[in-house]
Order: sequence, then C-alpha cells, then structure tokens
Amino acid sequence: MYQKLSISIVSLFFLSYTSLLQARSLPDFTDLVSKNSSAVVNISTSSKSTGPKGLPPGYNLPDIPEDSPFYEFFKKYFGEIPEGQEPSQERSSLGSGFIISQDGYVITNHHVVLNAEEIIVRLNDRREFVAELIGSDERSDIAVLKINATDLPSLKMGDSSNLNVGEWVLAIGSPFGFDASVTAGIISAIGRSLPNENYVPFIQTDVAINPGNSGGPLFNLDGDVIGVNSQIYSRTGGFMGLSFAVPANVVENVYKQLRNKGRVSRGWLGVLIQDVTRELAESFNMDHPHGALIAKVLSEGPAEKAGIEVGDIVVKFNGQKVSFSSDLPPLVGSTMVNTTVPVEIIRRSKHKTIQVKISELPTDDEVIAKDSDTPKLPDENVLNVIAKDLTKEQKKELDLEDHGVLVETIGAGPAQKAGIRQGDLILLLNNIKIKDASHFSSLIKELPKGRSIPVLIQRRGGPIFLALKIDD
Repeated sequence: MYQKLSISIVSLFFLSYTSLLQARSLPDFTDLVSKNSSAVVNISTSSKSTGPKGLPPGYNLPDIPEDSPFYEFFKKYFGEIPEGQEPSQERSSLGSGFIISQDGYVITNHHVVLNAEEIIVRLNDRREFVAELIGSDERSDIAVLKINATDLPSLKMGDSSNLNVGEWVLAIGSPFGFDASVTAGIISAIGRSLPNENYVPFIQTDVAINPGNSGGPLFNLDGDVIGVNSQIYSRTGGFMGLSFAVPANVVENVYKQLRNKGRVSRGWLGVLIQDVTRELAESFNMDHPHGALIAKVLSEGPAEKAGIEVGDIVVKFNGQKVSFSSDLPPLVGSTMVNTTVPVEIIRRSKHKTIQVKISELPTDDEVIAKDSDTPKLPDENVLNVIAKDLTKEQKKELDLEDHGVLVETIGAGPAQKAGIRQGDLILLLNNIKIKDASHFSSLIKELPKGRSIPVLIQRRGGPIFLALKIDD
C-alpha cells in the first residue's frame, strides 16, 4: 500500500513538473500588452460618394398616391433631382494605426484612409482628434497621419531583417470595430511576394487578422513593432490563417520619406524579370535554379545604360543574394536613387559584376504591346510552328527594335510542349536574336537535341523565357 502511494505521488509530481515546463515554454503577453496598447489607435474615416439617382433611362416613376406607404420610399430613392444638384451618400470605414512619435505622428495603411474626406483618430483613453494626412504610399500600403497633441504614448520600430520563421508575434487592433483586441501567433514565412506588390517582402503570420485590423502594429516579444498588418488571404472575407504584414524596415523608410517630403521615391533598375525554373536552369547550364532572369531591358533605363542584357541572370544585388526573382524588386526599390551598386550576373555560364547607377522608379513603367495583322510569310519547321515577319513599323510599335517573328500557327511538338502559343512573338532562340522568319528557320536546323535551350517570347507585352527541348 505504501509503495503504491509513493508511486502515485511521484507520478503526480512528474506530471505537474512537465505541465509547469510546458507552461513556461509559452510566452506571457500580458506585460507587452500593458505597456504598448495605449499607443494603438482606432481610425475611422468618412467620405461622400456621388452617383446617379433615379430610375434607369426609359423607365418612369410609377404613379403612386401620396397616401401610399411606398410614396416616401420612391420619392426618396428614385425622385427627380433638382437641376445642378448631385446626390451624395456618406460612407465610412474603420481601421487601426499606432502612434510613432510623442508629437502626434500616426502610421496606418494607405487603403484605410484612401479617398477619405475626414479622418478621426481615437486614442485608448477615448480622446478623439481630426487627423491631417501627411502622405500616403500605395505601393507599400502605408500612410502617415498627424494629430494635434503632445506627450503621447508611442511605439518603437524594430528590425525586421532579423526575423525567424516560427517566432512568436502579437497584433493589437480594432477588428470589426472591437477596439484594442489582442491576437497572437507565429511568423509563418518571410519575404513573401504578393500579386501587384513587388516592392514589399511581406511577413506572413497565422495571427488572427480581420477587417479593422488593417494598419495596426505587429509586435515581437520585446514589444518592438516589426510590421504593420496589411492584408489577409481569405475566401470568405474573414480570417483563414494567412495574414500579411509590411516589414518594419520598409515601414520606417516610407514613414521618414512621407514625413520629410510627402512622397516616396524608389530605386529602379529598368528590367522585366522572371523566375528561373529547373528546365531554364538546365538550358542556361546552371547547377540549380536561382536568381532573377532578365526577360526585357527597358529602353534608356539604368540596366541598359550599364550594359545588362536580356538573358542575364541576376544572382547578387549590392552584395545581397538573389535566390528568387521576387527577391530583386525590394532590394532595388530600397536602394537610394542615384547610387551606383554592383550587380552580379550570370551571362553565358560565366559570372560577371556590372556597376549600375540606380534611377528613380517612374510612375508607370509598363510596356504595352498591341496585336496587329501583317502579311504572311509561312515557314514550317521541326517545331511545327508557322512564323511570319513583322514590318519595321510594327516592330517599332511593339518596341522590338530589329528582331522578332510572330507565331501564326502552332501544332503539337516541342514548341507547344514548351508553352509557346499562337500570337506569341519569338525574340530569342538559344540566346540568338531572330532577325526574320527566314533566320528563324535556319536557327531551328542548328538546335541541339536532347537538352533544354532557352527561348524568349513576348506575350501581351510581357517577355517570358521558356525552356524548349527537342527529343533525340
């Protein structure tokens, strides 16, 4: 009996000790929240939208008696508008933000204050201020506000370059208008590139973020702001475990520029790039896929002036490794304008370093190509492709200089298998510029068999490298 009781006590002690160790391994956020929540603010905006009022053209207001319960409804929403008076509707939105300086500067998201006519910042102590918009940057989704107050609680920006996947993080914000809501989780990934957001290497977390959290801070366990919650991935409009925050280093750079000059300038290399796939790596004689493949060098851009060519693969930019194509835009964008930096490339299987003077990113650097009809010059070949020449005017319009042919017809074969489609423009074949359809035909006869070779096409104005392989 005594022996059984001793074993039970030992077992109970062991379980208690194990539970204590597990409890100690989990973070305690209470002190962090207590010290920092007072600097997190709620942001509400209002704007007026104008639009047509009344019935569509060709429809008349029904003849409804004035004593009808529907009379006021139809008069209000479909009645005639006095000449010169436009209808308007008050709209509002909610978001979060945080105080970055004691003299009243506030950071939030660009989309929170977009088109706002009035911005109200409500503090943790329930004071409210009408905020002035100092500046807003769409590319980073960051905006800076100013309220007329002093001696305010403020937060400290951390260093987002030293983050680790699996690290604990915490968010404070106003989801669905519930002020000072706290949620926690871990960093799921770093350096995420999202569609249309090439200049922001997002922090991905599993922290519960919902509408209203936008613009709120993301903390590490030291209480430093390491990101600004910006986006969620959702099929329902609510939280699904995928949240994205703008890294603190990006936020701080944008904040300083907006505060000092009201706008943000970014570095620009002047190229269009794509990822290096396994097949492309083989075609370029690379050991493994890495780097950013230059698919187009824009005219009069920094890259062209420095001597960078189509087909070059950027593997380092200013001393920093480029593993994926998505790594390059944030590195270039954060580079100071008019700075000369070393760019390491692979060209024809050899490493080379080129000095490039970075320019300022233009407001619109997209190249738009238009389809056009041209006389046919059919040329059947082993690729099962019929190509045709382009006139000088068409090449000029498509910014093709003196090379390129149009794919008029394509059948089953190596070209179709590589992903070439009807209507594509073939610019390079095995790193050789295609002068015309006749030249294209002669190049095909010399293509090696049994290994991948690169082919550069242009589709809807965008250049793409594909890996083409002709079987033995």
